[in-house]
Amino acid sequence: MPSGLLLLHAFPLDASMWQPQVDNLGVSMPIVAPNLPGFGGTAPAGTVTSMEAIADAGVEAARAAGLDRVIVCGLSMGGYAALALWRKHRQFVVGMVLANTRAGADDEAGKGRRIALAERLRAEGTGFLVESPPPLLSAGADAELLARVKSIIAAQPAEGIAAASLGMAERPDSSDLLPRLDVPVTVITSTGDTLIPPAATEEMAHGIDGSEFRIIEGAGHLSNLEAPEQFNTLLREFISQRRAW
Repeated sequence: MPSGLLLLHAFPLDASMWQPQVDNLGVSMPIVAPNLPGFGGTAPAGTVTSMEAIADAGVEAARAAGLDRVIVCGLSMGGYAALALWRKHRQFVVGMVLANTRAGADDEAGKGRRIALAERLRAEGTGFLVESPPPLLSAGADAELLARVKSIIAAQPAEGIAAASLGMAERPDSSDLLPRLDVPVTVITSTGDTLIPPAATEEMAHGIDGSEFRIIEGAGHLSNLEAPEQFNTLLREFISQRRAW
């Protein structure tokens, strides 16, 4: 059965955030990096884009590319969706890379912030979010990279971002899945991530038997964009260690 690498992007970006991996990863397997529902010109999955809907979209994109199995790599929101994918489509997953993400659900304050963001987006559009995005990069990130991230956010429709924000607010706690993950898993964090601090990601890694925990020094939340060479090295190592994908 053909297998490949499925990349699930972060919020509130689209699949273009994976360009450093699609262009430069240099692996022999196919790479599929879809725009998830509501992003990159795709329609939202209703008024709320659940993590399960994102998982379904990822599987559909992979199957459309002729894949029967995938290593799923999800960053941030993509990580939430990767866990939902394993829960719903277990036999489709042969390996997982969970980057700058966590397994737990939002607390009540976190849910409230996501709901408030969705309401503001629907009322005002995306301008405020583009001008003052969440800390997706480290404090010392290159200004050109920050401008690129803002341009990706600006290209997304307010409704798509709002629906995904509500989906993240409603996502269940996936901590119960961690001891049951029976595929190879690498967990990646970065020391400059203030959105999901390394300690939260490390806690998730400790819950996964046999997982590998890797730290990228200096990069912020979007570690694949801010430290693409290091991120790609970790992905290549994960893939090359198991040649029978």
